[in-house]
Amino acid sequence: MPKNMIGQQPHLMCGKVMHARLFPKKNRFTYGIYYLGLPLSHLNQADIAYNRFAPLSFYDRDHGECDGSDLDVWARNILDAYGIEKADGEVTLVCMPRVMGYVFNPVSFWVCHDRDGDVRAVICEVHNTFGERHSYLCAHADQRPITHRDVMEGDKVFHVSPFLEREGHYSFRFDFRDAKFVALIDFYDGQGNKQLVTSLTGDMIPMTRKTLRRVFWRYPLVTFKAITLIHWQAIKLLAKGIKYIPKPAQKDKNVSAARNLTEI
Repeated sequence: MPKNMIGQQPHLMCGKVMHARLFPKKNRFTYGIYYLGLPLSHLNQADIAYNRFAPLSFYDRDHGECDGSDLDVWARNILDAYGIEKADGEVTLVCMPRVMGYVFNPVSFWVCHDRDGDVRAVICEVHNTFGERHSYLCAHADQRPITHRDVMEGDKVFHVSPFLEREGHYSFRFDFRDAKFVALIDFYDGQGNKQLVTSLTGDMIPMTRKTLRRVFWRYPLVTFKAITLIHWQAIKLLAKGIKYIPKPAQKDKNVSAARNLTEI
């Protein structure tokens, strides 16, 4: 079995997303979900509809520059900017599909391999409900492969939830061994206290027309479900007395990196 399945061929990730807020009031949710796993060199070969309307589809303009431009070029420009030369293999985008034409991706993952299949970098592309986006680059300064034991940290510079301050930092952990996908992202407030624990975990299965039909019916209208649950959780937090934080002006830079990386 290969070291990981992320960069081999188009896959589906079927699993669960979990968020747990630890203070000032506890709040937790878990629900089933599925993501696409699309090696960028195989976009035209995947069974999912590409840049056209369908019950399930993928559009270039939903990611990167969000203007339909080349996604592989966008990812490699970021890698080049930070000198990640060893991520010279496949780049795989793990994201939600469009369902009946609608998509909202809270976070998508660009898994960047070397030519031997090891993961050298992960770009976490975050979208908020205000139509803004920011990407966090996770990699080691010495460009060694990312393993399940590694924890990378990056300052929080993008406003996502109106119930969390922008000040603070994230810790990122990933595990792509065998046919698994694990992304663990925790938020620490400005005083260094862990306030939010999140995970996206699941199994990678080959993408075929049959498996696409299966997830379409197993998780009906999954993108509508995601945005609906975001607003439902917001209502719950308001009911618990959590302070609403107005959105600050977005910072100019739309890419930031783990603390041990310097843009070149």
